[in-house]
Amino acid sequence: MNALVNLVVERTGLGEDKAQMAVDAIVDFLKQRAPAGLAGQIDALVAGEGSSASGIAASIRSGIDGLFGRKE
Repeated sequence: MNALVNLVVERTGLGEDKAQMAVDAIVDFLKQRAPAGLAGQIDALVAGEGSSASGIAASIRSGIDGLFGRKE
């Protein structure tokens, strides 16, 4: 998550503490609205851990498609 916080600091000029608060708020927002089972993958993506980013992105896309009734 440090990379994301650093990016927010660079792009907004916010201090690190405020950027951390912003990132936490956004991640919590996404996890609350994500389909069941994706919260852990969001955490892994933000932390830069777990399976590859492309695999996580595909899972998130699949979950979002499910929200809108789209099936592959």
